[in-house]
Amino acid sequence: MRTQLRHYNLAIFVLVLTIFSVTDVFCQEKSKKQLKEEQKLEKQKQIALLVESKEFVFTVERVIPQGGRTFMPTTEYNMEFHPELINSYLPYAGRAFNVGYGGDEGMIFEGQPSVYTVEKTKKAYQIKAEVKGKNDTFSILLTVYFEGNAYLSINSNNRCSISYDGEIEAFKSKDKK
Repeated sequence: MRTQLRHYNLAIFVLVLTIFSVTDVFCQEKSKKQLKEEQKLEKQKQIALLVESKEFVFTVERVIPQGGRTFMPTTEYNMEFHPELINSYLPYAGRAFNVGYGGDEGMIFEGQPSVYTVEKTKKAYQIKAEVKGKNDTFSILLTVYFEGNAYLSINSNNRCSISYDGEIEAFKSKDKK
């Protein structure tokens, strides 16, 4: 009888210990909402560091010509931002003025920005730059939202303005100049 009582007490003890252990583990686990919020905050910190460094790549996901149809490019296009150099390899669709016969290949230019400012607003960062290319001057306005999505608008002396949707990211180690 005593051994049965001991086994019974031991079984109850193990059961209670297991319940408290499992309850403790569940209490310590974070909810999906908490994990999502932490990931969002981490992404915002990474974007803030990129914007403040003034060195990042804007990658195009959608082209928005003025007065034309929006389209998704089939090739990777981007604009590299550095305080001392902006390198643009972007498609262009729209009306062009004073462009040589046959047009040209797009918003492809590079140059040292004469203006490069970063301003933080309530919802995003506003990055303004002006670059004088070989045959044109470009006014660039990049709006970077805290989660990394971005909207780029380029005004030019020789073409209608054009906009792009995309995102910013850090340079890949081999791409960094």
